[in-house]
Amino acid sequence: MMQRVEIRVEGHLDQTWTEWLDGFNLAHTERDKTILTGKVKDQAALYGLIAKLRDLGVKLISVNSGE
Repeated sequence: MMQRVEIRVEGHLDQTWTEWLDGFNLAHTERDKTILTGKVKDQAALYGLIAKLRDLGVKLISVNSGE
């Protein structure tokens, strides 16, 4: 079962990263943050996505998941 995930990071990520970030949607806030939303198939996929964000050097603010 796919799991819905919302990840908030510091700064504005460019929309060109969408494909590399497993097709997650990117939305920018007025307070210089990016909200990524999408679905992952399991915890391993979620950790892989978080590792990609780490590799970009962005500051992780929060990760929320649900069904």
